[in-house]
Amino acid sequence: MEKTASAPSPRTRVPLNTLAIPLGLAGLAQVWSAATSSFQAPIELAQAFWLIAAIAWLWTIAVHVHRGRRTEQSLSDQLKHFAQGPLAALLPIAAMLIGAGLHRTIPLAGTVVTGVFIAVAAAFAAWILNFWMRGELPLESVHGGYFLPTSAAGFVGALTARQTGLDWLAVGSFAVGLFFWLVISVFFFLRLALRPTMPDSLTPTLAIMIAPPAVAAAAWLAISGGRPDYMFEGLTAITVLMVLIQLTLLRRYRALPFSLGFWSFTFPLASVAALAITWLHLGKPAAWEAMTIGVLAIVTTAVVLVGAKSIAMFFRLAATARRQRVREETGKPVRM
Repeated sequence: MEKTASAPSPRTRVPLNTLAIPLGLAGLAQVWSAATSSFQAPIELAQAFWLIAAIAWLWTIAVHVHRGRRTEQSLSDQLKHFAQGPLAALLPIAAMLIGAGLHRTIPLAGTVVTGVFIAVAAAFAAWILNFWMRGELPLESVHGGYFLPTSAAGFVGALTARQTGLDWLAVGSFAVGLFFWLVISVFFFLRLALRPTMPDSLTPTLAIMIAPPAVAAAAWLAISGGRPDYMFEGLTAITVLMVLIQLTLLRRYRALPFSLGFWSFTFPLASVAALAITWLHLGKPAAWEAMTIGVLAIVTTAVVLVGAKSIAMFFRLAATARRQRVREETGKPVRM
């Protein structure tokens, strides 16, 4: 059938799941930094990935600001959206990691960036917790992104605070992350067990459940001075269990059409990879260096593949939008 094109509806804001892009790239940079410390991997590669992550962070912010000025949807409405709101925490979490990466070359600047965005994450966590405590939160709206504002931000804050010399802040951030990891886990698993299956658009957020214990293990190892103890081993064991759960979900993940939501897989994968490299360095089993290279190859390939598919999708959607504008401007009918 044919239908005359109507006036375009007001644009919505850029989805907040796009903030997972710089976080995934920062996670990859963190993996390469861990490899540099473990077995003399090229430091130039790690620095290049940190630079790419920082550029992606700035570019993502610019895109959100530019699009936000051209839409009728307010930022407040987006942050109060039960599905999207928690994902805003991706922004300060990525900045904390970038700050820790910057600390390796410019210590003062890295410390300032990390400290500022730990404060930003804390302020956002307080705000969104107040919003959730109004009693309007439907259980079926809970997804893996709900770990981000409190649990993930707390653990990443602890790790980066320790790495940038903010030792007085590291333990406090770890305690916050641990407390809310337990609290959010209860709601998350209740939602999975007692409510309908999560929609495809939110299914990638299931991967986020492996990030808190993996980052917590790395943070605790840093806080404890690099000495593996029972806490570190326990957190690693929980990470392994969460990875096994992810393996059972692979068939479901493969059935999903590609979207920018796939960036939700990248940081959890990078967190587990960094922890695996740390364990290989501590234990030094036979062929541990070869296994480390294998881990680096897997995580780098995965992130690059998601990035390449994202770029291809962007150009495809841009071409479609261009054709649509031409039809609207010329008044030609749009085939449905």
